[in-house]
Amino acid sequence: MAGTKVPYKGRKDLALKRRRSFAVELKRQIVEELLSGMSTPAQLTRRYEISSGLLYHWKDQYAKGRFDNEPSKEAALEDRVHQLEQLVGKLTLETSFLKKPFIIEHRHLLKSAERQRILSSIKERFRG
Repeated sequence: MAGTKVPYKGRKDLALKRRRSFAVELKRQIVEELLSGMSTPAQLTRRYEISSGLLYHWKDQYAKGRFDNEPSKEAALEDRVHQLEQLVGKLTLETSFLKKPFIIEHRHLLKSAERQRILSSIKERFRG
């Protein structure tokens, strides 16, 4: 069946519509207008024919400094917290990985209850 085209089911005008792109300057202008309170979100979405989801997505990007602007302190701190959480997760995984062979190799030295506690904590870390 090579070369057989499956007909598009639905509205053809939506399938052929090009995706719009917006200049960074326009995005920044729209978000700054929203933040200043000069226009409501509803007014902006109607005027620029954009969805409210896109408007709030741009607002988040603006807060992170993605429109050639200075990021907000809050967004910068959130990014830093995210980076640190990833680092803690990585280090926890590495520590668990390094402890496991030692415990298995020296299990005869540990009491049974202690060995079970350590092994179960390692298993929990891998699950969570």
